[in-house]
Amino acid sequence: WLKPLPGEKWVDLCCGTGDLSISLAKHLNAKGSVLGVDFSSEQLALARERALRKNTLSITWLNEDVLKNSLSSHSFDGVLMAYGLRNLSNPQEGIEEIYRLLRPGGRAGILDFNSAIEDSLNSYFQKIYLRRFVVPIASVFGLKGEYLYLQDSLKTFPSGSMQKSFAINAGFRKASYKLLAGGQMGVLLLKA
Repeated sequence: WLKPLPGEKWVDLCCGTGDLSISLAKHLNAKGSVLGVDFSSEQLALARERALRKNTLSITWLNEDVLKNSLSSHSFDGVLMAYGLRNLSNPQEGIEEIYRLLRPGGRAGILDFNSAIEDSLNSYFQKIYLRRFVVPIASVFGLKGEYLYLQDSLKTFPSGSMQKSFAINAGFRKASYKLLAGGQMGVLLLKA
């Protein structure tokens, strides 16, 4: 949906263990670059190791808080964030920060769990999925603490329509929200 082009400069905010950064680097080729930013030094260490194993040279890593970073305004063609918006102390400020980082015409995609209606089938599935799969798998990698809070965080996470409002108020020209995985997840697609 975001159509990253060879030679572009992208940033992966809340990059975690680097899955999207590594995948994105393949699309941008050697002329492009990816910057992975995350607050967790443990996850960045895993990201660095994984990128080295895949010989992905166009990625650099930055251990900073997304909301208090040292990055220059209007310096990226694209921004990615997967399962990170709910990790920020203020999701609205996160969307405003994404707008600040993008060049005019830049694109952004924010993937996260969708806010399910309490006691709905989607809500029930999310609880089971997080308790029985996500947290136990994270525990294997020593990251239980980073994932244990997810279920509670979804209770206050902004809906797709609220995320779109945040984006328009931040200055984005285009904002759309698409449901994925039977409504379990959603992606906010933005154009500056």
